[in-house]
Parts: sequence; C-alpha cells; structure tokens
Amino acid sequence: MIRILSILVGLFFSVALLWSFGNGAATVISEGQLKPATAEHEFHKHPRHLDLASNGAFGTFDKQQLQRGFQVYKEVCAACHSLRHVAFRDLKALGYNDDEVKAIAAGFQVPGVDANTGEPNLRPGLATDYFPQPFANDIAARAANNNAVPPDLSLMTKARHDGAAYVYSLLTGYQNQPAELIRQFPDSKTGPGLHYNPYFANLNLAMAPPLTAEGQVSYGDGTKATVDQMAKDVSAFLVWTAEPKLDKRKQTGWPVLGFLLFATVLAYLAYKNVWADKKKH
Repeated sequence: MIRILSILVGLFFSVALLWSFGNGAATVISEGQLKPATAEHEFHKHPRHLDLASNGAFGTFDKQQLQRGFQVYKEVCAACHSLRHVAFRDLKALGYNDDEVKAIAAGFQVPGVDANTGEPNLRPGLATDYFPQPFANDIAARAANNNAVPPDLSLMTKARHDGAAYVYSLLTGYQNQPAELIRQFPDSKTGPGLHYNPYFANLNLAMAPPLTAEGQVSYGDGTKATVDQMAKDVSAFLVWTAEPKLDKRKQTGWPVLGFLLFATVLAYLAYKNVWADKKKH
C-alpha cells in the first residue's frame, strides 16, 4: 500500500512539473509572438570572433601586443576613459622596466596637494599612482561627451558579454545607418551627436569613432597601425587590465588539476586496498 501511495505521489508531482514547464513555455512563445519587433532586436549584431594569444585554456599574454594596446589607450582612449583600477607600476608586467614606468607615470598629471599652501593641485604622476580620471567630475564628463559619461575601462572586458570581442567589434563597427532600418523603424533614425553602431545595445553611441585612420598611432615595433590592428591591440590590453594574472592562473590551474586527479586515483586505490578484505565478510 505504501509503495502504491509513493508511486502516486511521485506521479502527481511529475505531472505537475511537466504541466508547469509546458505552460511556461507556451507563455514565453505566445509573448514572443505578440511582442512587436524592435530596431535593436532586428539590427543588433553579435560581436565578431577575436583571436588573441590569451584565448583558450593554454593562452598566454603577448607582451608586445599589450604594449601596443597600451599605446593606443594612452594616445587615443585616455582622453575620455579612465583606468582607475590600474597603477602605473602594474605596467612592469607588460615588459617595461622601472625607468620606463617612471617616465610613463610622469607623462600624466595626477591630483596632489601643494606642500607649501595645502591647496589641491596637479603634479606629475609617480609609479605608485593610479591612472588619473580624465574629467574632474561627471558633470564635466557629460558636457564634453554629448551628455554621456565615458565608462572606466579597467574591467570592461569582464563587464561586457564576449569581453574583448565586444570591444573590438564596437571599435571597428561604426557605419552609416542602414536604409532598411530607417524604412522599417522611422523613429530609430540616429539623432544629432550620435553614431550608429550595430554592436552597441541600442545601436547608437554618443562616442564618436575613436580609431579613424591608419597610422593614427605610430608603433615602435614596426607593426602596421591599421584601424583593425589598433582595435585588436587595445582589446588585448583591456583583457590584461581586467585580468592581469590570467596567464599565471592558467599556468597554476593545470598542475592543480593534475594533482587532484592523481589524488583521486590514489584515494580510490587506497579505498580498494583497505576494504578489499572487508567486503568478503
């Protein structure tokens, strides 16, 4: 009797679960069919694939590319975007020596205090300083950027889905608004001060195309600075700012997994050896 009741109770819950799942699926499908199409849904594009040396389980940073990416950030992006989680001394991980780091830091003006008057001022950066904010406050940032506050880039590749591929696609994705979009959605025409980009969530950015021409940055290693190359390099650099220990974490992870596998096999063999005689009784 108890077994029959258990079967009936289990059957009841199974039927209830299936009914709930089917009802929910039907609701989602019906709502999706009734929901009107939007310009964002029809014309938003998924980020393009970006092949970086740091990709994959065995990937490591290409320091030469990271240095090129830092140069693009310094000469192009730093005018509007901050790196508030990165200190100048962290750049040693990119292959710069102490003197080079000091020279880079000194090229930036950071907030300080006048030793004689106690008044706030600006001074050349030190290796221990963090990258400064390009604007004094959000009001100044909005005034200079069509009422939009440029986001901090320190963790951008972690904060956005598809990370570096998103940054790369966004930087290279500026284009004229398709005539088909305007025909289907007349109200979606890109407004004054905005720029059409299908890789951005709402298709329109306040940020003008930052990378506009070949040779905008002069690479010291002789790499040809095309728009595509500069976008790849700065995307790789932002992967590093978001996860500076990425390659070391991968290098540590595989030995740890190997040890755990060995320990598991050892534990199993010990179990077989200890309990072999016990099971016979």
